[in-house]
Order: sequence, then structure tokens, then C-alpha cells
Amino acid sequence: MLLLRSEMPNTQTLLKNFKIVYRRYAGLYFCICVDIGDNNLAYLEAIHNFVEVLNEYFHNVCELDLVFNFYKVYSVVDEMFLAGEIRETSQTKVLKQLTALSQLE
Repeated sequence: MLLLRSEMPNTQTLLKNFKIVYRRYAGLYFCICVDIGDNNLAYLEAIHNFVEVLNEYFHNVCELDLVFNFYKVYSVVDEMFLAGEIRETSQTKVLKQLTALSQLE
């Protein structure tokens, strides 16, 4: 399936009954598929918060961190999102839980 984008900067793309909200950081795109009626700004902020947590957790995150530590990225997603909804927005709480999980390893 090919999604066409215009040349103008955009933060969403429509796909059937959903929209894909995305944000670009350096060479990486972070995307979330949401209902059409959902607030874009809330999800853009959730993406930004997610990237900040990743940056703090990996100490200056890069593509290789995400590729070779995908299981840690899934842990971050599990702490921040539940059933497709935003679960936790506090970076300190998320990082505290992630630190506790990594001590168990």
C-alpha cells in the first residue's frame, strides 16, 4: 500500500477509517495509528514524550539502540501505552519503572 504525501510539512496521513500521526526526529519517524476523531496534538506530544524517555533511557538514543535493543523499546512502550491509549505521561515514573525492570535482569 502506498501512502501519498504532499510536499508541505504534515503530521498526519489518512488511511481508511484511521489516521497516522507521525513526527520525524533526525532520520527516524515515530508513527501512531489513531481514530480519525482523536486529537493530533495529544498524540504528537505523546510521541515527543516517548522520544524523550528513549533519549534518557539510552543516553542519547540513536537508530542502532532501537534496532539492537528492541526488547527495551518494547518495555518503554509497555510502560507508556496500554491497549493503544496513553497510560503514563510522567517521564520520571516511566524511567523509575524501567530502572527497576533492568535491575531484575
